[in-house]
Amino acid sequence: MQRFKITISYDGTEYFGWQVQPEDVSVQGTIEKALHELSGESIKVHGSGRTDQGVHARGQVAHFDIEKKFTERGMMRALNALLPEDIRILSSKKVCDSFHARKTVKTKEYRYFIWNDEVLPPFQRSYRTHVRTPLDVDKMAKAAKYLVGRHSFKSFSANRRKEEGSYVRDLYRLDVKKKGSEIVIIAQGSGFLYKMVRSIAGYLIRVGKGKAKPAETKKILKAEKRTQHVETAPPQGLFLWKVRY
Repeated sequence: MQRFKITISYDGTEYFGWQVQPEDVSVQGTIEKALHELSGESIKVHGSGRTDQGVHARGQVAHFDIEKKFTERGMMRALNALLPEDIRILSSKKVCDSFHARKTVKTKEYRYFIWNDEVLPPFQRSYRTHVRTPLDVDKMAKAAKYLVGRHSFKSFSANRRKEEGSYVRDLYRLDVKKKGSEIVIIAQGSGFLYKMVRSIAGYLIRVGKGKAKPAETKKILKAEKRTQHVETAPPQGLFLWKVRY
């Protein structure tokens, strides 16, 4: 039995997220189907984390165990030959049994992209969230600074009908950068709660519109309760950018 670590890039537009769905097409399910075609084995693919419907990945990481023998390059090429063009295996590497794509993660980086202009170029409609109202990036950056560090991010998570073990997370970096009409929010942390990055992005957009003040961020964090100030931003602007081990 060999364990492979794969790095995956995908366009999430046509998928109901990463996780296998009973009746809908998912990224994980599509890769598992390709592996079954390759080997005849029923193989479970373990991702570093889930992405929601419409969310993309530049550097998702996963692992799986397979009995049939492949070289690292052979595995990458064989999977890409079977997968649809909106899912690509960027690299394939044999790893020891102690490697686990989710459990051994040290940091994850997400990037959320906003197109802040009157008109959204049509070829960006699936990859940028369109905000027509001019955003104050300086205020967004000030609010972001309050979120960096170890906090309970309960007020920046969404209810997925189950209680989290802990809402405490380490957010190492939260930058807001603007170049031309594009604004990008860069979030690096030890891990993220359900819809946490989209909730942070939605809140920062609200701050940028002048509907909330940067200093209010401290109060929202301490409240540990989701309020009207925290909105979940649309999925298409979000990318799982990089996973570090």
